[in-house]
Amino acid sequence: MARLTSNEIEQYREDGYVIYRKPLFSQEKLDRLTAIFEEHLREKGDKLSDELDTPHFRDERLLEFLLGDEALDLVEGLIGPDIVLWSSHFICKEPYKGRITPWHEDSAYWNGRFDKYDNIVTIWLALDRSSRENGCMRVIPGTHRNGFSEYEAVDKTYNTFHAQIKNIDESQAVYFELERGECSLHDSRIIHGATANASPYRRCGYTMRYISADTKIHLEKNPGWRFWLARGRNLAGNPCENV
Repeated sequence: MARLTSNEIEQYREDGYVIYRKPLFSQEKLDRLTAIFEEHLREKGDKLSDELDTPHFRDERLLEFLLGDEALDLVEGLIGPDIVLWSSHFICKEPYKGRITPWHEDSAYWNGRFDKYDNIVTIWLALDRSSRENGCMRVIPGTHRNGFSEYEAVDKTYNTFHAQIKNIDESQAVYFELERGECSLHDSRIIHGATANASPYRRCGYTMRYISADTKIHLEKNPGWRFWLARGRNLAGNPCENV
């Protein structure tokens, strides 16, 4: 059973993130997840490879990973024992042409979808080695206490989003360099982003997003969305699918 230590939980509370330096899944399970991703990548059609969003909606094989104890045991240490699976996303930056992920807060893009944002956590699992060279994720520590900064427009041809946060001091950035199978966990409100992939090495990750089950989901702002009660009690009474 994998659990975060008290020091790791304290770091998450203070800095808004923690890096888990152990394999999240067994090698066999990680290989199966990677094989599923490769299927989705082949079938993506004209979608860019960094846009494979909510793949578990159409491929429930992924629920084995999203609802597995390996992930939920880590998440429970951060948001408690009552957990709702909200989202997942394959994010793949191709060699030499992966786009920039501009500085942003996830919470700002989700504004209005929930009644609060203090207990939303994302696991970023490295399916490929993730380094500064190939555009690993980076964060500004301690910026998770706001979640709704001022933005300015950017060119979406070269960026995965249409806007970025103004006036970021990039000298404060911490880079999440991960070996395949390792993961990071971050608060939905933290300022984060990634440079473009200028290397010959692909950088793929799988994000798994969870909310505390006492968070009220505003269904009118989540049309067509699917939620699963991953663990514990459905405290807010949100409509959730059976596991």
